[in-house]
Amino acid sequence: MAAKLRKGDKVVVLAGKDRGRTGEITSVDPKSGKAVVDGINEAIRHTKQSQSSQGGRIPQAMPIDLSNLAMADPKDGKATRVGFRMEGDKKVRYAKKSGEVING
Repeated sequence: MAAKLRKGDKVVVLAGKDRGRTGEITSVDPKSGKAVVDGINEAIRHTKQSQSSQGGRIPQAMPIDLSNLAMADPKDGKATRVGFRMEGDKKVRYAKKSGEVING
C-alpha cells in the first residue's frame, strides 16, 4: 500500500500532549506505524559529555503514532485526509479537503 504520510510532509497532531501543533516529519517507520516529527513529542535525554558533544539534558523528538497525525492542507494548514488519484500516467497524493496535489 502506498504511504499517505512521508518524510518531509507538514502534519498536524490530532491527539496527545502536543494536540493542535504542526511540524515536519523527519523520519517514518512503516513497520511499527510511527513517525518522528520535528519539535513534537519531545523528551529530555540525559547524555554524558564526550569529546564530540556537550553533555547535559538534551530534548529529543520521540516517535508518535501515525494515527495521531494528519496531513496539513496546503491551502489553509488545517488537518486533511490524503487520497490518491491518477493524473495522466502518474499516481499522485492529494488533500481531500481542498483537492490540491501534494508534492507533485
